[in-house]
Amino acid sequence: MGWGDMQQGHMWQEHIQQEHIQQEHIQQEHIQQEHIQQEHIQQEHRPDGSTTVFAELNTAAAIAAAQLPAAWLLWWVVEVTGSDDYGIGYGGAFGLVCLFLFVPLILPVLGLLHAAAHIGPAGVLARLAAGRLRGPRWAWHLLCATAVGAVWAVLTAVLWGWPFLRTAAALAALGVLPVLGLAYGRGRARATGRVWGAWGVWLRSALLSAALFMLVIVVAVPATVTGLIEEYEPPKLSAERLAGVWRGEDGAVLRLHTGGRAEVSKLPAQAESGDWYPDPIDVCDGTGNWSPGEHSGRDGVLVRLDGGCGRDTYWTIGGTEQEPELFVLFGDPDAGDLRILKRPS
Repeated sequence: MGWGDMQQGHMWQEHIQQEHIQQEHIQQEHIQQEHIQQEHIQQEHRPDGSTTVFAELNTAAAIAAAQLPAAWLLWWVVEVTGSDDYGIGYGGAFGLVCLFLFVPLILPVLGLLHAAAHIGPAGVLARLAAGRLRGPRWAWHLLCATAVGAVWAVLTAVLWGWPFLRTAAALAALGVLPVLGLAYGRGRARATGRVWGAWGVWLRSALLSAALFMLVIVVAVPATVTGLIEEYEPPKLSAERLAGVWRGEDGAVLRLHTGGRAEVSKLPAQAESGDWYPDPIDVCDGTGNWSPGEHSGRDGVLVRLDGGCGRDTYWTIGGTEQEPELFVLFGDPDAGDLRILKRPS
């Protein structure tokens, strides 16, 4: 081997060493970047740091707020369409304007309350359970969210008489999307090294809210038109079934006799003046007569009292076949005074 060949081989070795050194530098830079990203993720998701509490609370609040308009629309379609509205209006165009103006301001507050009172406590319980027992954290979070919702359902049943099963089921359903959204965010952060920013979460929340709202419209409208969701139909009551005693609030009593006579005690009636304001109601005692009839497409009972107390008042039939009602909406249909009479149990 000549001197030129040895020199060329030496230069080749130096070139390989330089490339190796450059590759080591590149790998070290990648390792440092991954380490920085991992530290950032750990700061966002460490078990006991304040950043974790804020990040997860903010994400849960944004997702919880996103689902509320769709949840309200679904409730309106199922509950309001399938129940008696008693002729109460909804504020017309002014009410819709107020709704669209104030909903964007109210939704973040409601989402934060939901996250702080429901999703957050369930997350703490899920973290403890996942640390001691087997199973994915998101599954424990769903289970704990259902349990926390049941606790709130008990409190609302005791304090305000809300139905326990329906409230617990509604809270369990409202907990699914925030829990799965948190799980997706944690998995995305571990896989990509990127976390959602505080404002980025709310931007995605707005897009998700619009998509969910449109999805409910697409599903609910055909379901209502095809009869899958049945509209409310008042019961059909014969004169024999109408006869009897009907009672309402504040001691109101309407006794309908089979012969067409009526006895009333503290019964509200249309005011003699016929004005909506300031007080559209007269409270009457005495006797009179009644007759079945129809008003504004609804069956009911027309009560005429003797003695000049109040005007003729039409009590509309409502309720169900099992639990019929008679009702009158006094005053403004958008903000009237609803009075309901029921059969004594």
